[in-house]
Amino acid sequence: MNEWLDLMTALALVLPLLAAGWIGLGMLLDWNRGEAGEAETALAATLSGTLSVLLLGAVGLYSLLYGTPGTRTWFIWLASGDDTLAFSVLLDSLSLSLGLVLNLIILLVIRFAVNYLHREPAFQRFFLFMALFQGAMLLILLAGNLLVAFIGWELAGLCSFVLIAYDRERTTATANATYAFLSNRIGDAGFLIALYTALAFMGTTQWERLFLRAQEAPSLVPGMVLLGLIGAAWVKSAQFPFCGWITRAIEGPTPSSAVFYSAVMVHAGVYLMLRAAPLLEQVPFMNGLLLLAGGLTLVYAWLCAQVQTDIKSALIHATLMQVGLMMLWIGLGWYRLAAIHLALHACWRAYQFLQAPAFMQQVPGMAPPTAAWLQRYPWLYRAALLRFWLDPLAEWFLIQPTRLLAREAELFEEQVVERVVGIPALEHGDPHQLSDAGIGSGLGGRLMQWLAGLFALFEERLVLNNGGAGLSGLINTIGQRFEQIETFLRQPRYLVLMVAITLVVIL
Repeated sequence: MNEWLDLMTALALVLPLLAAGWIGLGMLLDWNRGEAGEAETALAATLSGTLSVLLLGAVGLYSLLYGTPGTRTWFIWLASGDDTLAFSVLLDSLSLSLGLVLNLIILLVIRFAVNYLHREPAFQRFFLFMALFQGAMLLILLAGNLLVAFIGWELAGLCSFVLIAYDRERTTATANATYAFLSNRIGDAGFLIALYTALAFMGTTQWERLFLRAQEAPSLVPGMVLLGLIGAAWVKSAQFPFCGWITRAIEGPTPSSAVFYSAVMVHAGVYLMLRAAPLLEQVPFMNGLLLLAGGLTLVYAWLCAQVQTDIKSALIHATLMQVGLMMLWIGLGWYRLAAIHLALHACWRAYQFLQAPAFMQQVPGMAPPTAAWLQRYPWLYRAALLRFWLDPLAEWFLIQPTRLLAREAELFEEQVVERVVGIPALEHGDPHQLSDAGIGSGLGGRLMQWLAGLFALFEERLVLNNGGAGLSGLINTIGQRFEQIETFLRQPRYLVLMVAITLVVIL
């Protein structure tokens, strides 16, 4: 029976990813474009999501009747001595219950979006990344170890970035997407610290083994793992002072705002803390960080919610208040209450966000005025209206230093790296002149040019003299393709990758 459980769980994970791949393949090969491809796209995303929910529900029902299977290892990625990196899932009451609830919410939002985004130019792109996000969240929820959870964590962040910039022709949308992406890299750095510490000092990334070995290890080691995970949860769930990015993230379409920032992804940090609850019990002083984060976020979001003038901003601050409360429950050790709160809040807030476009038709009268007590403190009103200046502070201390560091890295590449290894030969002449060899520059470039001359001599004497004209054309074509790829990868848009690597190294 365990083999059937593994199969059903694997299908629940893989089907949304396969749907995303199918939609992407159709876009790539031009058979799924525009309004004509909407039916196929909607069917792929909805059918895969429905089957995923049903399969996960079947696994949950079996676990309810016969007990939870626990950790299931499917295959080993890497083994070195006693250390192994495996792809495993953890099927327990926490993962299956919350996984089923959040998976069902994603499915309902996908179905809602079929009509909501009808005839939108980027209809296929939206459903591609929604299906990919569904698979990513299942990876986080069902992960049996930190590595699998981190893969889902990054995939979810990528989907978030793309859907914030859904209307990518608008400068505001792309700027907000970049802001949210860079802000979340801080949390990702914390996750990487936890992953490295667990593997290097505890010899495992499996959740259950991690909890057992934490009992024997010095408190500093599980404390470092927990600190990294708290940092990741702090940012992903937009806890104070990392609240600024989530108010920009609602720039995307209403369905993506509902599923990402009100119901599902914003709770990923809360789920991570619930999963790491045994570590919190072994390193209890870390609970203070959760109490601090939850308390500050609760006060901040409550004050800001008093002065909001649009429905989505009011709802997002209400969401932050509830997530702050969940962090407080976890910090106090009330894990079951936090899990129930998470499930109920996800359902209710998703409904509210999906109703947001029709809010004006549902309001019976004028909005109530500002609270009388707040009117007596104009300085507090102004601070709440400006969201306590978190955006400019984050711009000064996070975004601008990151951009400056990225520019310095680009300058270093131009002034140092290219002078040593040379620049691509394609930049020296017309790429259509296939018979002209590029001339390298710098010490490394001249060395490569000399080696290329030797290989050319070998090719001419031993290969081409035997009538290999076709081989010559193939070699030239391959060389041109590699040069084009190299030039493509040097475009400024790939600076984001350098920024992410830089943040990981610094933090």
